Amino acid sequence: MNGPTQGDAVDSILAQWRRERPDLDLAPMGVIGRLKRCSALMQRELDTAFSAFDMSRWEFDVLATLRRAGAPYCLSPTALFASLMITSGTMTHRLQGLETRGWIERLPDPKDARSKLVKLTPASLDLIDRAVEAHLENERRILAPLDAESLDVLDAQLAELLAILEPPRM
Repeated sequence: MNGPTQGDAVDSILAQWRRERPDLDLAPMGVIGRLKRCSALMQRELDTAFSAFDMSRWEFDVLATLRRAGAPYCLSPTALFASLMITSGTMTHRLQGLETRGWIERLPDPKDARSKLVKLTPASLDLIDRAVEAHLENERRILAPLDAESLDVLDAQLAELLAILEPPRM
């Protein structure tokens, strides 16, 4: 696989390894290194859009998960942390922060008196609707240098890799 015509940070690392260990096949290191570097650089760009709404990435993720659940924008904490792939302890801490900010409310679960449900407040519903629009525009900006065909190929290849890495959904 040929790299880009201009060297990137991963090319520099690969060149060092080629010099030190010419016996190694470094192809996997190039692919994974570029994926990791792209992820880190994209997160920095994405965080800029979230900060415009005075929210962090994790706050966006929780509010967006509740929003995409559909009306009444309410989920159990268990459904939330499963969707976000975080621990229940982390979820509890995050919910406390969101509740303090007035972005969620915890309501009794009518199906289980021992449980609470997490629901968007009207203010956070408006906030997440505006934030997700800005987020999508930011993603479009990030990907704008790639043509539609390249994006389709990249998306298909990443979906294939994700299918290998991600456990099957039950």
